[in-house]
Amino acid sequence: MRAAIVPVTPFQQNCSLVWCTKTMRGALVDPGGELDKLKAAVAKAGVTLEKILLTHGHADHCGQAGMLADELGLPIEGPHEADRFWISRLEDDAPRFGMTCEVFEPTRWLVDGDTVTVGDLTLEVLHCPGHTPGHVVFFHRESQFAFVGDVLFQGSIGRTDFPMGNHQDLLDAITQKLWPLGDGVTFVPGHGPTSTFGRERESNPFVSDAAMAAG
Repeated sequence: MRAAIVPVTPFQQNCSLVWCTKTMRGALVDPGGELDKLKAAVAKAGVTLEKILLTHGHADHCGQAGMLADELGLPIEGPHEADRFWISRLEDDAPRFGMTCEVFEPTRWLVDGDTVTVGDLTLEVLHCPGHTPGHVVFFHRESQFAFVGDVLFQGSIGRTDFPMGNHQDLLDAITQKLWPLGDGVTFVPGHGPTSTFGRERESNPFVSDAAMAAG
């Protein structure tokens, strides 16, 4: 597996291009905007896109996913259907974010325990609500690598003050779904630099082992 991060939208959202080096077939995780920039990155990597994967329904992560899917004839997999609420209001939210967005219907809603394929790769799906009710995480076990969207960041966690956010659900998702995957897992967050679960368990002020014990 290989992955490249391409920040897009005014929010510098980390869209990830992930591909199978054996087949050179790949997927874009959270192509929220700047589609020309994303298509150029795909071409530069020599990858054939076969699908779009979405962690959740916020505009910076999926606002132009439907547009890209229509243009290139790609299926969209994810997020969990609990995020239908967010996807249905993309066009209403877009002006607030200075973006152009289109409502779409994913080809496949995902649930906890599902898998998605990219070339010969298999990614596990973990439903991790809290930031949004339908947020999912994609985990490649063989390379100990995860795409976590806005669940977890280096030194922080996702906001839960949006409609349908839930702080306790987010804490539970991180500690009960992500931490058991192992301290050695490297993750790409929705914004900012990559980190590892182990590093966050040591130092993240919101979900470190010390912070959780104190809470």
